[in-house]
This record gives sequence, structure tokens and C-alpha cells, in this order.
Amino acid sequence: MKKKKIIIFVVVIAILLLGGYLILSGIGGAPHTEKTAATAGSAAEYRQRIAELEKIVADDPKNPRAWALLGNDYYDTDQPLKAISAYSRAIELDPANPNLLSDQGVMYKRVGSYDKALINFEKARKIDPKHLQSLFNTGIIYAEDLKRPDMAVETWSRYLELDSTTPAAHEAKRMIAQLKDLARRPVAK
Repeated sequence: MKKKKIIIFVVVIAILLLGGYLILSGIGGAPHTEKTAATAGSAAEYRQRIAELEKIVADDPKNPRAWALLGNDYYDTDQPLKAISAYSRAIELDPANPNLLSDQGVMYKRVGSYDKALINFEKARKIDPKHLQSLFNTGIIYAEDLKRPDMAVETWSRYLELDSTTPAAHEAKRMIAQLKDLARRPVAK
């Protein structure tokens, strides 16, 4: 009887901890890329959390928060295809969440699906025209992946119209200057 009570106590504590994690993780708040280190963890903690979240979504497949958290943990553990899938389910259940679209867009970028990433970032900005993370990420794809410095400069200039003071804004300014400097250099023959 005593052993059974201990097992029940441990299960209840685990459920309460996971519930607290789900409540405090802030889905719908800041984009995943801006979350604090408090939501990070060791590889073992990620494996445990992923297993718990996979069980939750298996039991409650209409839980957008659990799908989003599962996507975030796949994102953090460099499992982009699984993250894309989990984010797809979260987006089906919460289609007006620009952060989910942006996070999934980053995962599309990671697997080389730049067109899909750009579509996601555009959808995020249609939901929230001031969604800075998706605008910033669009510039990165144009600069790094599609080799379109003109489009990157245009995108980051639009970003700076909305935000000119944060560290991301300073990074956008630096990248614009770098791209303009490269454009001024003579082409080697």
C-alpha cells in the first residue's frame, strides 16, 4: 500500500510539473527564438519532455499548446522535420498564431525549403503586420540562402521602419551596411 501511494505521488508531481511547464511556456507570447534559457534543458530533460508531450498529443490530439511545445522541443533538439510536422498540427489548431508560422518557417529554412519558409513568414505578417521576427528571418533567407542582397536590404529596411533600437535592429543595420559594402566592391575578373 505504501509503495502504491509513493507511485501515485510521483505521477501526480510529474503531471503538475508538466502542467506548470505548459502554462508558463508562453505559447502565443514571444516567438520561440526569443524564449529564455529557463525553458531550455539538458538532452535528458528534452528527451523526457518530448516523451511526455508525445503522450499528451496522442491522448489529446486537439491540444495546440502541447503540439507547439512539442514543435519547440524538436526545434531545440535539431529535429526539423519532426518540428515542421508538430508545428503543422499546432497551426491547424491555432491558425492565427504568427509565432508558430515563424518558428515553422525557420525549420523549413533549416531543411532547405526556402520558398515554404518565405510563405510562412508572409502568412505571419498577414496575421500581424508588425511581426518582427518573421520580417527579420525573411531578410536572412534573401541574404544567405537565395543570394538576393537587394531583397535582403529592402526587407531589413522595412524592419527598421518598425524597430530601430533593439539588438535585432542593430544587427539588421550591420547586415545592410555589409551588403551595401559588398555591392560597391569591384567584381574580380
